[in-house]
Amino acid sequence: MKENMKGDNMKVGIIGCGKIAQVRHIPEYLENPDVEIVGYYDWNADRAAELAAQFGGKAYSTEDELLADKEMDAVSVCVANNAHAKVTIKALNAGKHVLCEKPMAVTLEECMDMVKAADENGKYLMIGQNQRFAKAHVKAKELISEGVIGDVITFKTTFGHGGPETWGIDGAKNTWFFDKSRSVMGAMADLGVHKTDLIQFLLDSRVIETTAHITTLDKKDAQGNLIGVDDNAICIYKMENGVVGTMTASWTYYGEEDNSTILYGTEGIMKIYDDPVYSIKVITRGGEKILYDIDKIQTNDNQTKSGIIDSFVEAVVNNHEPEVSGRDVLNAMKAIFASLESAKEKKTIMIQ
Repeated sequence: MKENMKGDNMKVGIIGCGKIAQVRHIPEYLENPDVEIVGYYDWNADRAAELAAQFGGKAYSTEDELLADKEMDAVSVCVANNAHAKVTIKALNAGKHVLCEKPMAVTLEECMDMVKAADENGKYLMIGQNQRFAKAHVKAKELISEGVIGDVITFKTTFGHGGPETWGIDGAKNTWFFDKSRSVMGAMADLGVHKTDLIQFLLDSRVIETTAHITTLDKKDAQGNLIGVDDNAICIYKMENGVVGTMTASWTYYGEEDNSTILYGTEGIMKIYDDPVYSIKVITRGGEKILYDIDKIQTNDNQTKSGIIDSFVEAVVNNHEPEVSGRDVLNAMKAIFASLESAKEKKTIMIQ
């Protein structure tokens, strides 16, 4: 059993006050009646101070100072990729539950150390794989389990948009996503990790083999040079249950965002977020179309409630393992790192 919270409401701190904190974590915490934001830390002290003044709570001068606050139950870790493990482990060791943004970390060893730290400290670790909470994905998983399209044979899952420079708050081509020393990985870590986790969730089966082409085709930095991380990743995944499919992540979809998944089964086809009106379309083997108008997928330009914050708060308040625990995400991260190895070695990699 984990330790109970201190006081009535869950008290949370924000470490890293950039765009993802501002458009997802902070607004969704503020909407939840069971939680109170009590602290902020960012390397840009003015940014933390502005958020504290706007939403209440205290701006801390260091992350250690924030983590030393005994009243704080949990933190959201919204820093650059390369600092996820360091900050998360420090927070867990300080006795805080942690919601860490994706990708979980930049090496498998770091990911495993994060899980170990959560276990050793009796605290919860949740990773921000929010695609599992999209209503159409939840419904699709039910329909697949019910056998609406029979047994899934193949799939293609895609996440592509015009790139993180349309998203960040530090200036277009100066975004930390393009800085290999901070991001370590590109589109694969930013978008590919979402769809890798999602396909395992939908099929209730893990990736056991990957053949990947991960490359930089078009994105340029402020000096006009190709960025040091990948802007496109195309992977062929083999699942434990025998299903084979493709996962594509791209920062070079300049026309419109694509966040679709298509599943091909023995009795029909399921298209998820492939149609602007119907979030799920099932086309049966006999040609019948079954349409589901459930919700619209989040895009960079249209942020809707993710569900990830509410799920984290509910887990901490009610003292149970989060829906997307660090341990649960390890399989997806293994597939990410194996794909990077596959692309580098130019060969298929089996995932242990």
